[in-house]
Amino acid sequence: MILANDKLFLREFRQQDWVDVHKYASQEVVCRYQTWGPNSEEDTKEFIQDALDEATQTPRERYVFAIIHQETLIGAVEIMIRDFVNEVGEIGYIVNPDYWGKGIATQSAKLMMTFGFETLKLHRIYATCDPRNIGSSKVLEKIGMSKEGILRENMLMKDGVWRDSLLYSMLKQEWLS
Repeated sequence: MILANDKLFLREFRQQDWVDVHKYASQEVVCRYQTWGPNSEEDTKEFIQDALDEATQTPRERYVFAIIHQETLIGAVEIMIRDFVNEVGEIGYIVNPDYWGKGIATQSAKLMMTFGFETLKLHRIYATCDPRNIGSSKVLEKIGMSKEGILRENMLMKDGVWRDSLLYSMLKQEWLS
């Protein structure tokens, strides 16, 4: 499966992609707002294997794609179906810091929103981010998501400290307008 625009394309992961994923997933700056990382090589290989395994599931709940820019794997973007009955999905993304500030996360998130609403036929898509992660907040606002509020202490971080999350969402009719 390939999703594309004029700047990048998204494709399913391959086993050998762990090498490129590890280039960014092993960096502290990339995962400082995440519940995981920095990754060991085994952690990264496990992430790739999980993505490959999930691609074979029926019904499929998680779509994890490699972000390819100028023939180089520079990140990952995903959509998880959180509720099949109510047609709700959640998006997330991670980009190699060498490509931050170039619109890669925004373009990738837009492609996932299109995929979620048009292909998966979702009614609502949401995303969360650490309130300190200004870059991610800006991405979610640029793609037209509405800030719904704060989820208080909803994520247990790797250091054992609870963190809040900003909650953003979009409804299908907002995407179409």
